[in-house]
Amino acid sequence: MGITTRSLLHRTLCVSFLLLPFSAHTALACKPTDGGWIELIGSSGFDAWQRVDERLAIGGGAELVPDNDKILRATPGEGVLVAERRQGYGFLVTKREFGDCELHAEFLIARRSNSGIKLHGHYEIQICDSHGKPDEKLRGSDCGGVYPRWHFSKGKFTYLDEGVPPSTNATKPPGEWQTLDVVFRAPQFDDDGNKTENARLDSVKLNGQVIHNNVELKTPTGRVQKNAKEFPRRYLSLQLNHGPVAYRNVRIRELP
Repeated sequence: MGITTRSLLHRTLCVSFLLLPFSAHTALACKPTDGGWIELIGSSGFDAWQRVDERLAIGGGAELVPDNDKILRATPGEGVLVAERRQGYGFLVTKREFGDCELHAEFLIARRSNSGIKLHGHYEIQICDSHGKPDEKLRGSDCGGVYPRWHFSKGKFTYLDEGVPPSTNATKPPGEWQTLDVVFRAPQFDDDGNKTENARLDSVKLNGQVIHNNVELKTPTGRVQKNAKEFPRRYLSLQLNHGPVAYRNVRIRELP
């Protein structure tokens, strides 16, 4: 079984708490490294996030369960965050807000699972099991796609647009680690708060292949909400409530 977050705090971070006050440890975890990178998931712990569900597992890796490839399990160690089952863990949300930024994330999913990375909590890059799907059939809801806008009313789910599909299917099979590299430009506003430039994805690479280049994000993605206001700076969030997924080596840095 996976090692719980509570176990991680007891086993790997208690020494830090003995040597440093909590505020100092948090500052250490969120301090930019050489090159300006801030580690969000990795060896520095999980203090960059507002909260971490104790049902999540922490390990040194993740793997498919041999008799059920729709479930993940954490392997011994530390530095990898694992949602082992589809149990409605919710979202991880960073304490810190970001504007223009570069993101690197490594993920592993189970068969037919999905997740998502939401820049500014608004603009979602889909993560899901799309391995083997032909390029001509790719949609915004496939792995690496910019997720479509949707509306739910009176028991009916409706897509309002098609999102932006990845230009090619670079997805690996379930159970293999994959990489996502994103250069994101935040929306811009004048002194009166009027939007002057839409958000944009300068580039997105999935497993080293460019799948988006200079994609304008005219609106937030996902569910249409009346108060989905856009901002020049906002948090990053990871979706953990749609199936088993593991994350490691997640880091972010702000751009000039």
